[in-house]
Amino acid sequence: MKTRFPITRRQFLQSTSKTIAAAALAPALLPSATKAAAVDKTIGIQVGAISFVDEGTEKVLDILQEKGAVNAIFLATFTYGRGIAGRQVQNAPLPDHGKQEYDLDFHGGNYATPHARYYRNTVLKETRAPDHGDLDIIAEVLPKAHQRGMKIYCWYEDVFRTDIPGAKGLREIDFNGRPAGTLCPLHPDFRNFLIGLTQDYCESYEIDGVMWGSERQGPLHNAISARHGGKADSSRVTCFCEHHQKAAKERGINFKRAKEGYEKLDQYLRAARGNERPNDGYFVEFWRLLLNYPELLAWEKLWTDSKHAIYSDVYHAAKKSRPSVQVGFHIWHANSFSPFFRAEQEYAEFAKVADYMKIVIYNNCGGPRYANYIDNVASTIFHDVPKDELARLHNEWLDYPNEAPFNELSTKGLSSDYVLRETRRALADVKGKCKIYPGIDIDIPTGSKEKQTTPDDVFASTTAALKAGAEGVIFSRKYSEMKLGNLAAGGKAIREFEK
Repeated sequence: MKTRFPITRRQFLQSTSKTIAAAALAPALLPSATKAAAVDKTIGIQVGAISFVDEGTEKVLDILQEKGAVNAIFLATFTYGRGIAGRQVQNAPLPDHGKQEYDLDFHGGNYATPHARYYRNTVLKETRAPDHGDLDIIAEVLPKAHQRGMKIYCWYEDVFRTDIPGAKGLREIDFNGRPAGTLCPLHPDFRNFLIGLTQDYCESYEIDGVMWGSERQGPLHNAISARHGGKADSSRVTCFCEHHQKAAKERGINFKRAKEGYEKLDQYLRAARGNERPNDGYFVEFWRLLLNYPELLAWEKLWTDSKHAIYSDVYHAAKKSRPSVQVGFHIWHANSFSPFFRAEQEYAEFAKVADYMKIVIYNNCGGPRYANYIDNVASTIFHDVPKDELARLHNEWLDYPNEAPFNELSTKGLSSDYVLRETRRALADVKGKCKIYPGIDIDIPTGSKEKQTTPDDVFASTTAALKAGAEGVIFSRKYSEMKLGNLAAGGKAIREFEK
């Protein structure tokens, strides 16, 4: 492949002399480089710009190689969210490295340099993150990582602010015509922005790969609160904008019927939360609504297809820009709890537009999140079922035979067996057509009385993923919230498995 940035004769001679000098050094003098080279799998970690700013790029890279056996940086390059960028979230314990304070002025955006020609077809033109001045985090980290044999992946997600220039007109619309705080996946300007952002990263920098993620689902699943996190407002589910109405018409879906169905679903769910039991029970009444208004499910499918089209957009934009770049996707943790959402995440389909997938298999925070999901759906369509029995039913559906009972999930978390099973399930579905990199939980924040990460947890979950046959792992959510001892436990598992 032709070099994009030709070097001068002087630079070549300088580089060659450094290489010869390095080769003359004893391996003992280069412990981190030696350890990284010994691992033949992709050992990734998600890191935001703030960590390199706070601790220094070389120091962070030293720590990641020496403690975590890391050979791939999944660099948070675009997000307006705190999940993958910024320091530790407020009120959660600060880790044993980095600046010992919270960054309460976090803004987010593009932490690289936007090149205007890639954003001609979108109104989203001003997304440069103001958090670190003129710092271009890719330009800062990439050459230093490459010198160590570490790969750089641009990690960007579907998390926006609505107060940035151009975003207002891209907002999703609920069935009552009110704008939401999220952007519509079917809006041409939204899709063109993501295509342009992908091309910008792939053509402006010598990156090794990209990873995009979206932790969103459609209106039906949101309405019934089939998710972890807070309970949804069933009157505010999306998206029913003009673009979705047009797409619905093309599919033969009646918008007025869909709107009426979601209005009736909202009435049913409000009554359920008020403990107003339908005469035939909560689930029967829900099923009756689906029978009477098949548009409910049709609109869920329409929304999901509009989001999944973006995965194809990202893949083809990246491959067109540079065929060698590795393209992958972050698959939301709801996939581990909700059989409804799981049905929409068909790994074999993803494998058609992905070189790899990061399957979120966060077992420590997974316990509290799973319990929260059960609590949510127990207040809606499964209101007739005791929560402990509902958890057992989900365990059967999801193939989790060895997990703690519902009343212990939040404090015990999910087991390493869950990690092994979910990794094997993903590998079986893709049949070798793309690689699977399980996301390993290291200190993802939970409540003070909920499961906390220990070194033994990280060692066991990392080992389980590798034992299942994963081609790598990605330590998650972000380095700025991880304790170094827990990261080191992941590195230990990698090195012991490689022996």
